[in-house]
Amino acid sequence: MKRKLISAIGVAGMMVSIAACGGSDDGASGQDPKDRKGELTVWLMVDAQSSWPELVKQANADFNKKYPGVKVNVQYQQWADKTKKLDAALSGDKFPDVVELGNTETMTYILNGALGEIDEKKYDNSDTWIKGLKDTCSYEGKLYCVPYYAGARVAIYNKDMFKAGTGSDQLPTTEDDLLKALDKVQAKYKKDNAFSALYLPGRYWYAAMSYVAAYGGQIASYDEGSKEWKAALSTPEAQQGIQHFVDLVKKYNHGDQTKDEQDHANVMANEKTAMLYGNGWEAGSVVDSKANGNAKLKDKIAVAGMPGPNGKALPSFIGGSDLATISKSDNQDLAQDWISMFTSEKSEAALAAKDILPNNTKQLEPLKAKPATAPIANAVPDAWFTPIAPGWAAIEKKETLETMLLDILKGKSVADATKAADAEINSMINESA
Repeated sequence: MKRKLISAIGVAGMMVSIAACGGSDDGASGQDPKDRKGELTVWLMVDAQSSWPELVKQANADFNKKYPGVKVNVQYQQWADKTKKLDAALSGDKFPDVVELGNTETMTYILNGALGEIDEKKYDNSDTWIKGLKDTCSYEGKLYCVPYYAGARVAIYNKDMFKAGTGSDQLPTTEDDLLKALDKVQAKYKKDNAFSALYLPGRYWYAAMSYVAAYGGQIASYDEGSKEWKAALSTPEAQQGIQHFVDLVKKYNHGDQTKDEQDHANVMANEKTAMLYGNGWEAGSVVDSKANGNAKLKDKIAVAGMPGPNGKALPSFIGGSDLATISKSDNQDLAQDWISMFTSEKSEAALAAKDILPNNTKQLEPLKAKPATAPIANAVPDAWFTPIAPGWAAIEKKETLETMLLDILKGKSVADATKAADAEINSMINESA
């Protein structure tokens, strides 16, 4: 399905007051950058520290060349507690000037007025930013964050196991052929009762919603007439996708079906599965001994496009991160400059060289032909995204989708489970935090 990612401008009916951009631009106008003093606090996720520290170092060097009197204080955050720490910081007087947000987190902070307005003209390649990322930064025609990098999900598989089971180390390109191959791989390793030809965790809602998208369904739709979001999981299309996902879990996952996807790379590292559906970078985690991976599997793990129903590729969730300024910061002009340097064409090229999807289609294009990145890069154009709605963060926090999937795996009918999920979604999706 080529789902059109709904722009956040479509939620114009929400009665929310957006805080104006902070006033440091006016106060600093006309001042020589070399005369600026102070400190710029930047919150980045730990990924930057572990995977591209040289980009941070280069951005800081470029920034300090322009602003030698301003110290950049980069503080690395963990995904598990970042929003809790940010919420606490925003309620006080010690908060970052720049913050990295996952693209499903941005709307909450836009709607509560926490983020400063962004001038996209200050950023390289902003005219070709990936739409799915830019949409998560947009509200009522204004921009409140800058796309940083994109992510998509792909098939990750063990070439040796597929060759042992099927005679070929290539992943089939259609789902019908893939399922036949998985049956053969399962038969090859049947002596291990814990082995899963495809390890697809039951609470893995990103995967489940990809199958929903494959059948033309969606989590929720926006009604232009009522100016409200309405849950759509109980539609025939969505139910068909959910049933397809559950059938795959039941048939191929011989591990704990009630888990989520957080440790599935470790399952592959322990050689308990031949295939995963995950983020492209997780292929590296499988073989990285520092991340509890198995270095012996190096050169045996490959990625490919994930085949989906009806002879088409499985639509992927468009993941990624955005960078924003804090609206009550007195350093918004400095914050925007730092973000501009950190997301420059040079920096995005360095990310692309590490097989990380850049924030723009101009630099994404060459990755579509590169064997290591082609499966991920080609998954971006048809990607889907969660509803850009004020209550979506609350729905994720309550784990509505995970609960629905577990209920189905425990025996509840898809019809009853999706009806209950829709009712819960409708009670929250139009309510801002």
